[in-house]
Amino acid sequence: MIAELDWLKKWSQYAPKTTAVVDGDTGREFTYRELYDISQKGADLLSTKFHISRGDRVAIISTNELEYIFLLFATKRLGAILVPINFRLTQREVEHIVSDCGPKIILFQDAYAEIINQLPASIKPQPYSMEQWTADLGTLTKKSHYAEGVKIREFVSEPDDATMIIYTSGTTGAPKGAILSHAMLFWNSINTSLRLNISQTDATVIFLPFFHTGGLNVLTTPFFHRGAKLIFIKKFDGNQILNLSESHKATILFGVPTTMDMMARSEIFKKVDLSTLRYAIVGGEPMPVDLIHKWHDKGIAIRQGYGLTEFGPNVFSLNQEDAIRKIGSIGFANFYSEAKIVDDNGNELGAEQIGELVLKGPMCMTGYWKNEKATQETIKNGWLHTGDLVKKDSEGYFYVVGRKKDMYKSGGENVYPTELEQVMRHLPGVREVAVVGVPDPKWGEVGKAFIVKESASTDLTIETINDYCAKNLAKFKIPKYFVFVHDLPKGDSGKILKRKLLELYPN
Repeated sequence: MIAELDWLKKWSQYAPKTTAVVDGDTGREFTYRELYDISQKGADLLSTKFHISRGDRVAIISTNELEYIFLLFATKRLGAILVPINFRLTQREVEHIVSDCGPKIILFQDAYAEIINQLPASIKPQPYSMEQWTADLGTLTKKSHYAEGVKIREFVSEPDDATMIIYTSGTTGAPKGAILSHAMLFWNSINTSLRLNISQTDATVIFLPFFHTGGLNVLTTPFFHRGAKLIFIKKFDGNQILNLSESHKATILFGVPTTMDMMARSEIFKKVDLSTLRYAIVGGEPMPVDLIHKWHDKGIAIRQGYGLTEFGPNVFSLNQEDAIRKIGSIGFANFYSEAKIVDDNGNELGAEQIGELVLKGPMCMTGYWKNEKATQETIKNGWLHTGDLVKKDSEGYFYVVGRKKDMYKSGGENVYPTELEQVMRHLPGVREVAVVGVPDPKWGEVGKAFIVKESASTDLTIETINDYCAKNLAKFKIPKYFVFVHDLPKGDSGKILKRKLLELYPN
């Protein structure tokens, strides 16, 4: 039994005047006491106005707003389940999520009102605009009196109760709703705090969208658990993140290689003071060594990590002193989690053998919402099967080789695109690269590499790349096709969308 889930109540007592959240776009900020009071008022509003109670789903489609955080803690207090919806989805995709989870109400910004209006009557929840939610909370006019006259509502959730349903990106079909419990977020916070040494004095800028587990759970919920300071912005802006990190004396920065590269290319990168940053944590994919050096030259260590919505999401972390020596490694599994590498028959593999990463621990999701088949396919005998292919070296450091579904066979040999991409990234003039397997009449499948040049004027040719690959890769691994593109399509977390590449460049 976890003794305390009501984190805001504790911090409103321990550090009532400490700043909890800051709106990086407007400058609004609230202390832990104010945030606790707002959560009480929000819970009272949801209960009295919409009869929200334990187990009810509350959906939201909105950019990163402080009112989003107010809703998060109001639903937690009532034992309700928050369902963040990607605001970039189409009408059809939103309808799938709403139909699947059956929310009682849906909060929305005016920009997405048309999507809500067009929901079929048979699945349409009670609409509630973010503007009305803000007005009902009174956060614009009565900053120090949120809880006056509001019924105090005790925190009713139990550890195993669901607190969020986060829908996966749907790269293998229709999006599935991963059920995250209070216990899962608690243990993710414990793991994160232990590996990253998070304390009440920490501060960070959050720019990933809240509908993504990276926005809500990589640092946001662990920081709230530790009574630390969070600065939120609506979207990625390299200059803004750098400036806010300087002005708020941020201590940790989270990003993916794409965002870290964009910040390093900023005209203010060299002059901005980031001396308070202990390190930057990076996920999504391996960070190129030259980019690591750029940040190290700035005095900021890089900690590569790994995670996924269904487990954690903070699962692995590489100590900063190993950033160069173990380039490409995700390090070791975090506290209170087990990891092993298995073959298709479930047999554990040894050093330098490639297999699927499976995980076990209290930060595992409960399952997929109303999808027992997918749950049983993913969680077997208590182990969550990630679908990621990994290996570990003789020292026990783990490396992500690729997705099971990304691997292809060329002439009967397994080819892992991640290895090819890492090799080509070291070639001067290559900014980004993605490799996918495509059908071939002779070899079954061959590689097709999509390459973004460092600049339009870069003296880089297909012959140069092919020669470089011939010196660094076995012949069967060398892509048959090389295509120069202006940009690589990316998802909300910054990951490259390989399926989209084939749609954009079918020939």
